[in-house]
Amino acid sequence: MKHLLKMLDLSTEEIIDILNLADQLKYEQKHGIPHNILKGMTLGMIFQKASTRTRVSFETGMYQLGGHALFLSSKELQIGRGEPVQDTARVLSRYLSGIMIRTFEQSEVEYLAEYGNIPIINGLTDFCHPCQVLADLQTVREYKNKLDGLKMCYIGDGNNMANSLTVGCLKVGMDVSLACPDGYHPDPVVLEFAKQYKNFKLVSDPKEAAADADVLFTDVWASMGQESEAEKRKIAFKGYQINDDVMSVAKSDAMVMHCLPAHREEEITAKVFEQHAAEIFDEAENRLHAQKAVMVRLMAPEK
Repeated sequence: MKHLLKMLDLSTEEIIDILNLADQLKYEQKHGIPHNILKGMTLGMIFQKASTRTRVSFETGMYQLGGHALFLSSKELQIGRGEPVQDTARVLSRYLSGIMIRTFEQSEVEYLAEYGNIPIINGLTDFCHPCQVLADLQTVREYKNKLDGLKMCYIGDGNNMANSLTVGCLKVGMDVSLACPDGYHPDPVVLEFAKQYKNFKLVSDPKEAAADADVLFTDVWASMGQESEAEKRKIAFKGYQINDDVMSVAKSDAMVMHCLPAHREEEITAKVFEQHAAEIFDEAENRLHAQKAVMVRLMAPEK
């Protein structure tokens, strides 16, 4: 593994290896065991989309690993004034040990990897969100003690979260059932990938998708950059909500997950959110641990 560009690039073995390392690093951090694995190394963090969890978790993670993180706003870089991504990649490769980028176009992440010669980590694009899904899988495994054979249900927009969850969950042996309205299905590349799995289903009825689910996911109806579509999307996504009615058909011990921020009473009711706040905020915390594992696997010096 040279980069983390998208879940489609990872093998099942690589995913499990990252999760195992994330668990180990979490244990060490909780017990005060130092792990200065990336001492003297620097991660550049390019943000073309603002973030709370991504910035704080990567910056804190690099500090805990003994390294340093640089916040690089696109407004302050030449990339924000028209410098080609490939030129930025070649310059930053001479200064940094790795780059995390949170942006709109997946092509920008791919160009950084193609033209740079240091590890590139996708902190989020409109196509996928691999770091979040690795944290999600770590959290599910913590609560359920396994992944293989569990049923994952996703309700809502077939966005970057739906794309990465579909791929990640299928690769670790989970059944995947999505409920998305017409016109808001996952990316065709992801649907083509999912065709090879008999345990994948895309439907329009949230309750059909949620039946006997072990874990339910959702996301906001209008993601960053889609604010102008908010009212249109409220109409399209009416009924695509995790609520008591949907939870009644899932397993009695089903988890509920949300990548945050959450819009209560839109994609999830306040009641269900608070009932499952423990796992939702464990999920948020695990961004730190899963991303530390990714950075170690990509950036740690070879022994």
